[in-house]
Amino acid sequence: MSFTTRAVGQPNTLDYRVFVEKDGKIVSPFHDIPLFADEANGIYNMVVEIPRWTNAKMEISKEDPLNPIKQDTKKGKLRYVRNAFPHHGYIWNYGALPQTWEDPNQTNSDTKCVGDNDPIDVCEIGEAIGHVGQVKQVKILGVMALIDEGETDWKVLAIDVNDPLAAKMNDVEDIERYMPGLLHATNEWFRIYKIPDGKPENQFAFGGEAKKKEYTLDVIKETAEAWSDLISGKSNTGGIALANTQLGNANTVSAVDADNIAVGGIRQAAPVIDQSLHKWFFISGSKI
Repeated sequence: MSFTTRAVGQPNTLDYRVFVEKDGKIVSPFHDIPLFADEANGIYNMVVEIPRWTNAKMEISKEDPLNPIKQDTKKGKLRYVRNAFPHHGYIWNYGALPQTWEDPNQTNSDTKCVGDNDPIDVCEIGEAIGHVGQVKQVKILGVMALIDEGETDWKVLAIDVNDPLAAKMNDVEDIERYMPGLLHATNEWFRIYKIPDGKPENQFAFGGEAKKKEYTLDVIKETAEAWSDLISGKSNTGGIALANTQLGNANTVSAVDADNIAVGGIRQAAPVIDQSLHKWFFISGSKI
């Protein structure tokens, strides 16, 4: 299964869209890409929306047909995350798990808040820089529960299976062991990133604690079940576009129609990135 991207327009413009392709055909990164890359071994697919160190707030568009990735806007202006010292842009590859949905009609029993109406977010903490629309295969390690304007906004912590540390990392405590300081930095980043825009500090459920893998898998399962209800029509769509090319249901569109939706798109090769420039170095006073 080979995923590529097709871009319409230029970055940093209102018209810019990145469509995801599977084997050369347009797919929805929300609905068509399977949640699992290898269910037997617990490997998940993750769609990269925002590469590490970048500031443009790119996201899967829930409302547009086939859900291309585009830059979020506010009052007609493109949105960017500010650099809240000492952080620059996003400090992980940020994206979402496909075929998940945080249901805004359901209140979580632990956080006491409803879902935020998006696919569940992922912070991929490996050293390699991703690119917009890339589909990574990841191991799940843990989750934080951000409370954003009264809504539960889960932040799954995961690592690319191809990362040099992936074989050693199996649960949330391994993040601190092999990447000392990253959990603290992640908590701080989410607490303060809206302050430069004049908003208050964000809050977390669980006192900011990152929950373990077992708990995280239950959260993901819950959001996958919510997506299943959404795509089957059991839940109110609330304007979410359900068009897809792979599911074989009432909302499935043909390859020709999909190409028409992405008209003007240009296929993109994966960018060549000197990953050695972006390698993390975690300095700790204790030996590992």
